[in-house]
Amino acid sequence: MEQHLITLLVKIGVVTSIASFGVRSEAIKRMLLREERTLEQRIRLALWFALIFAPGVLIRVLARSYSALDLALEASLLAGITGGYVCGLLAGMMIAIPSMMHGEVLSLPFLAAVGLGGGLLRDSPTNQEEVWRFSPFPDVNIYRVFQPGREMRSAMFHVFFSFGVVAAEFIRQVLGTEFPGALFAVSRWNDAPLLLLATYMSTYFCITLPLKVWNNTRNEAKLEEQHRLLMQARLDALASQINPHFLFNTLNSVSSLIRMNPEQARNMVMRLARIMRRRLRNQEHFAPLRDELDFVDDYLSIESVRFGDKLRIVKQIDPATLDMLVPSMLLQPLIENSIKHGISSKVEGGTVTLRASSSGGRLSIEVEDDGVGISEPRLAHIFEQGIGVSNVKERLKVLYSQDHRMIIDSQPGRGTRVQIELPETQTRLVAVS
Repeated sequence: MEQHLITLLVKIGVVTSIASFGVRSEAIKRMLLREERTLEQRIRLALWFALIFAPGVLIRVLARSYSALDLALEASLLAGITGGYVCGLLAGMMIAIPSMMHGEVLSLPFLAAVGLGGGLLRDSPTNQEEVWRFSPFPDVNIYRVFQPGREMRSAMFHVFFSFGVVAAEFIRQVLGTEFPGALFAVSRWNDAPLLLLATYMSTYFCITLPLKVWNNTRNEAKLEEQHRLLMQARLDALASQINPHFLFNTLNSVSSLIRMNPEQARNMVMRLARIMRRRLRNQEHFAPLRDELDFVDDYLSIESVRFGDKLRIVKQIDPATLDMLVPSMLLQPLIENSIKHGISSKVEGGTVTLRASSSGGRLSIEVEDDGVGISEPRLAHIFEQGIGVSNVKERLKVLYSQDHRMIIDSQPGRGTRVQIELPETQTRLVAVS
């Protein structure tokens, strides 16, 4: 009696460990937790169940011991409930091969029927979320049947599932008793009531605990996906904010030239069209620094029409940084701020210096001007004012979390310097291809 109870406890531990280690692999996790599957994917899932659980049957057959490793019934039902009746049927048949070769002739039809039954149970609720909500605690499942507002068919699934587990174990006990040697059973249907109860409970937990483990993993994956979609939505919103801002300012420049110099206005419109065409072609949130510099050149060609010789551009770019990825539209808002707020107010104009270098696994980008600078009170709230700088700061926060640095240093009458530092390991083109 005591030895039998230990065997049942070991069974629960073994199946829980298998369930936990199974979802460590991303490939297995995707295969196990997806809702809809092609026929090929169902066959692959059935093969996974067979490869994981059939060795336990083989060890039990060869050693004539280690009954705790034989989880054929539980695995067949799990294959059906998670993968559908095709998966359950195939998994049950493959798991039964070692015992069939040992002469247990009822194992294959029995386990195939159990896997098929698991698939039918999977299809019984109107909402398949009920499969994953099935609890290892019977009282929770009973409560759900009487929970107000629940659709009756889905609520009754919890009763059908519990009954299916008990029925599968009962049939195995009866067949194992009536046909000794034709089917392996942990206990016989005429054993002591306490032993029978323990057997039913162990089978119940060997099926429900893996579902609980896999559901927790599934919920974590859903949270990660929701977080990714939220970040994507935030980035899209920020990108849609900066593009109209850039377009509005450029059109203001065009409007100021239409009467004074229509030909220059025409050239600006053509350059603007080329810029917008490039933006429409590339909607990615990252771009090689080389492409960002080309975008900046197009933008500066527009500003040069307005300012002429008053605007001077100096580039100090390390060639090794050109193929590193940076957030798209990173440089243009900063350069625009330097021109609009720093240099346009100076009669003699000024210089915007653009630098890029890498050192110690970090990419450093600087935009510096020798304009009028920013007063100290305004500098203290610089990230709360305007669209350009605050937008860049917010996008860096979304993309890199805390693994970045953005510093704005300014002295009134001497100019402003914006320095951005990014992790080089995340910005190399080869790292994300």
